[in-house]
Amino acid sequence: MDNHIKKVYVPMTETGFYILLCLREESHGYSIVQKVETLTEGAIRISPGTMYGTLSKMEKDGLICFVREEDKRKIYHITELGKQVLELEMNRIERLYRNMQEVRCL
Repeated sequence: MDNHIKKVYVPMTETGFYILLCLREESHGYSIVQKVETLTEGAIRISPGTMYGTLSKMEKDGLICFVREEDKRKIYHITELGKQVLELEMNRIERLYRNMQEVRCL
């Protein structure tokens, strides 16, 4: 993974994080929007413009790839690079959570 990808994606936006998290399974944009709303109990609602702009950027940067089209919907999946970026971000979030718990216990 090159430094440009790290600089652009870590730390991640919540939108980027949830998109990569959802794309561990093949999916299309609208399905991701619905899944994120469910996962976050409505706290995060990704607009179509944000969704498709982010998908386009992630595809261009090699984090996700187009798999096929179904009923005029593009199906995407996370790439190995995307998995590495997601793993970095999950580790960062876990570290933040651990630190928060340590400070909270003081």
